[in-house]
This record gives sequence, structure tokens and C-alpha cells, in this order.
Amino acid sequence: MTEASSYIIEGRTGPWELVMGLEIHAQVASKAKLFSGAAVGFGAGPNEQVSLVDAGFPGMLPTLNGHCVEQAVKTGLGLKAQINRRSQFDRKNYFYPDLPTGYQISQLYFPIVGEGVVEVEAEDGSFFNVGIERLHLEQDAGKLIHDLSPTESYVDLNRAGTALMEIVSRPDIRSPDQAVAYVKKIRTILMYLGTCDGDMEKGNLRADVNVSVCRVGQYEKFKATGDFSHLGTRCEIKNVNSFRFISQAIQYEARRQIEILEDGGKIDQETRLYDPTAGETRSMRSKEEAMDYRYFPDPDLLPLELEQAWIDDIKANLPELPDEKRRRLMAHYVLSQYDAVVLISEQAKADFFEAAAKGRDAKLVSNWVTNEVSARLTAEGKDFSENTLPAAHVAQLVELIETDVISSKIAKEVFDHVWNGEGSPAEVVEKHGLKQVTDTGAIEKAVDDIIAANPDKAAAVAEKPQAIGWFVGQVMKATGGKANPAAVNDILKARLGL
Repeated sequence: MTEASSYIIEGRTGPWELVMGLEIHAQVASKAKLFSGAAVGFGAGPNEQVSLVDAGFPGMLPTLNGHCVEQAVKTGLGLKAQINRRSQFDRKNYFYPDLPTGYQISQLYFPIVGEGVVEVEAEDGSFFNVGIERLHLEQDAGKLIHDLSPTESYVDLNRAGTALMEIVSRPDIRSPDQAVAYVKKIRTILMYLGTCDGDMEKGNLRADVNVSVCRVGQYEKFKATGDFSHLGTRCEIKNVNSFRFISQAIQYEARRQIEILEDGGKIDQETRLYDPTAGETRSMRSKEEAMDYRYFPDPDLLPLELEQAWIDDIKANLPELPDEKRRRLMAHYVLSQYDAVVLISEQAKADFFEAAAKGRDAKLVSNWVTNEVSARLTAEGKDFSENTLPAAHVAQLVELIETDVISSKIAKEVFDHVWNGEGSPAEVVEKHGLKQVTDTGAIEKAVDDIIAANPDKAAAVAEKPQAIGWFVGQVMKATGGKANPAAVNDILKARLGL
């Protein structure tokens, strides 16, 4: 198991290390809530998707949504984690205006998923493992709206009762970049599985980041002994819903803690909020312990017992997951690890690549998919899943390059026309007369004319061979960029005696 490398922060009194564990809250992809039949969806009017159970009416009993259980088991299997055949729902008691029942139904003592491990790709192409401590099911709370009135707050219970999976990691994350990479990997796995749509803007996936700092060497002692006293006191940054904010919040919080410790103070274990406008974390409340919530088994819900055959059936029908897809793309298409990692980052991107790469140069197809197609979609503010360009068009474009019908340079012009809806690459080449000039006679004439018009430059090439680049440019200009570059180079070298 490869551990994440440490991230050293220099303080006034010496170096410090950063230690983090993350709790990712992922909204279960389901048409109904966890314990009621109320619909789940974004964009409904306030309180339009609320049942009597969600609203906490007296005498209303929860009914467990079996699909949400299946989604949690599928996620646990995707995280290479232990599926607990027996789990239990508990009441987590606290008062908040958007929690009508006065408690949240969660899982504390017996979660549905136990320990697992996730392999994460770092920015430098290396890999590190993050241990999963548990995954449990719980209800989401509602939403308070404070900006509709200067004197009143409004409550929208549409989210109340929505099924969440809380994925809790071990303190194996050692830098802001690693934290971002880990959340991206979890998000990718969930989207491949179809258990969460991963939409962070809508709050369907968000992270609580537990940050602490310790002196260099203390983390190794913790790993050797399991003794948390070697680590610093952690603070939890709640509900961070973008990769950029996760990184910024961690950097600010680490510096804040180091400054307090170096001034002789101590860190209070507390829950904090990240303010992206001010670029700082702020205290929300002191950190609660389990006793503060008075957890006890929910009396309205029996323990959940799963049959092994049912779990095995879910496992047998799992889709190909990112790690397996990465390894297969590298082996089958002889792609580099970097190219494969970029392709699998979105399932739609990987599927598009495979559709376009049949019988074609896979590396060339990969370049077009990850560079040109992805860049156009990003510029339009779209995910790859929103791409409407047929994979066959990219395949045909690459075929035209491979068969020397067009050059790589002309291909970009062709792609512009194709992207703008002018037809297939072959149709665009024919319509705009973009076929590459491979007639050596025509190229030789252009070369001879340019050499004749520039005898001084031709003579200088003998002493400075790299000056041939000027002639290449002139020939390409004279042929409207359609001359075969390889042929141009060969003819120029012959004419100039190189």
C-alpha cells in the first residue's frame, strides 16, 4: 500500500506536516427519499417535494427505500470496502429549524459499509492509497433561506429526508492537492457506478475536511502506533462544495493553526465554515461528540439484514470502474498512464474515445479527444456528457491525417468547420478544397521559385541548417498550407544540399 507523501509547511519555529481526513456527503441517485415516497429533484418550488414523514408530522413512520440501500452497497463494492450484512439506523438528536423531527436518522454504531481503500492519482502521475473507514446512510436536512426578508428566515424542506451516503476516510491525506485528487477520484467512482450524479454546484456532493498539523516525524509515530496523541487537534471545515475551495480552505486553516501553535496557544476542536469571499475559515460551533447527540437505535426501524446472494449479484453486475478502465486502456490501446488517466476522468470521455479509436491510431485519437474536443466543451461550459459531436467524425478526421489526405495543421481548420456543424470531416475537406498537396511536381516548383527569389538565404543554409525552417514556412504559405510537410522538407534538403 503506497502512502501519500507529506506536505511540509515552514513555520517561524520550524517545519510542520499537514494531516487530513475527509467526510464526503454524496446524495444518492434515487427518485425518492430515504424514508418516504416524496420525489427528489432539483428546481422544484419551495416545499413542493415534502411528505408528512419529511415534515415530521406526529405518528408518521419511516419506510426504508430499498433502492437507496442497493446504491449504498454498490458504492461500497466500488470502494473495495467491506459490506456489513447487518447494519442499524440510529437517531441523532439535535434541534435546527430545518430539521422538523428534531433528529436525523443516521448510522453511528453499525454502518452499512465498513473499511475499504481507494487508489488515487496524484498530480505528478504517482499513486497513493486512502483508507476508507466507513460509509453510512443518512437523511439530509432541509434548507434555511435568509436573504428573502430583512427580518425573517424561510424554510424549504425539499431536501429534508433526501438520502445521503457519508464516506469517511482515514487520516491518510497529506496535502491540499491530495485532498482535491481524492475527492475527484471518489466523485468519478460514484458517477461510474451511477450512485450519485456528482453535481457539486447543486450540493449533491460536498466535503467536510478535517485539518490538523503536527511536527515533522509525528505522523510516522501515529502510523506505527495508531496513537492519535501524536497528531494535532483537528478542526472540521463543513460543506465545502468545490475543488478550488477545498484547496483554499485547507491552506488557510493549516496556516491559522500553525500561527496559533507557534504563538504558544492551543487548537480548539471545533466546526468551522469556509468563506470563499474572504478566503478564510470561521468558527461555527465547538465540535460535538457522540454523547451530545444522544444517539440511540431508531425504534421505528428494524436492523437492516442483507443476504449475501443479493450482495454477490450486485457485485457481479458492477460496471467497469475507473481503475480497471485505466489499466485496460493502457494495455489494449498502448496509451501512456497520463493519457489513460485523463480519458477515464469522465466516463463519457472514455466511451467517446473508444468509439473513435476503432481501427485508428489510438494515441492520435486520444490527443484529439483530450485536447480539441475537451477544450471546445470547456469553453462552452459543458461536461463531456453534453458533447454532441459524433465519435465517427473524430475517427474520420484521424483517418484523413493517417492517409495523408490532410496535414495535422489543416486538420485543425477542418475540425473548426466540423464543430460548427458543417458536416463530416470528409465533406468539409471537399467543400473547402483542403486536400493536402502531395504532387511532388507542384511542391518542387514552389521550392525552386522561393530558392531562386532568395539566393542569399539559400546560401546561408549551408552554414546554418536550422534556417531551412524559413523556407518550409514560405513553401507552406505559397501552397496555402496544403503541401505535405514531409515532402516539403525532403525536397528542400535535396535542393539546398543538406
